[in-house]
Amino acid sequence: MSGGHTHGHGLFVHGHSRLHTIAPQCKIAGALAFVFVVVATPREAFWAYGVYGGMIVALTLSARVPLLTLVRRLAVETPFLIFVIALPLLAGGERVDVVGMDLSTEGLWAAWNVLVKATLGAATMMLLASTTPITSILQGFQKLRVPSVIVAIAGFMIRYLDVIASEMRRMKVGRQSRGYEPRVLWQARALASSAGTLFIRSYERGERVHLAMMSRGYAGAMPELAAVEASAADWLTVLLVPAVAAVTCAAAWL
Repeated sequence: MSGGHTHGHGLFVHGHSRLHTIAPQCKIAGALAFVFVVVATPREAFWAYGVYGGMIVALTLSARVPLLTLVRRLAVETPFLIFVIALPLLAGGERVDVVGMDLSTEGLWAAWNVLVKATLGAATMMLLASTTPITSILQGFQKLRVPSVIVAIAGFMIRYLDVIASEMRRMKVGRQSRGYEPRVLWQARALASSAGTLFIRSYERGERVHLAMMSRGYAGAMPELAAVEASAADWLTVLLVPAVAAVTCAAAWL
């Protein structure tokens, strides 16, 4: 967890806005519907993407989530930007000169299409995570009838990320206390050995956790979490956003 603004997990920003209090299953359904509409929008409709971005900014401000925090979290899509930058250079078809560079027109359109839709989709999911604790998100998936096995796997994965991260930190401290500093290429072998050790330790910890669960009556299914019931007002409030986006998308196609 980070800072004083978090509660529940590292991405959640504690607050009491309307967006925070809506049932999680409603927010998940609304976010997925909004992303679907964004993906369905023609890439040539620049104004439509401006409307979508404005909607996300308005929701972020209404939830009192700092815009700078949301922008920082969009760094998760940085690896995809490498692929996007390469598209105009590698794609074929008609070429155009941009600042002295010979670029593919189709590649430029494809790069814009991937960049804007990935950014809006990531921003939507980051806003969802910023206004919904991880346990509530799991509850929402249960209410949306997502298979319980998938929900259980996701829950374990999220809960034990911190455990594995702390194990990695302890191993790093152990290496540094012995004078190890990974600054040169030939030390990659030691890092690979550390990765293997981390895998074994994680596997053994998983075995111990499974035995502890079995001793406490685990029979192959996690107990259902007490989820918040969604009201008609919750559904109407959340579905208003994808409804406006759908109208925008239809206007863009027309």
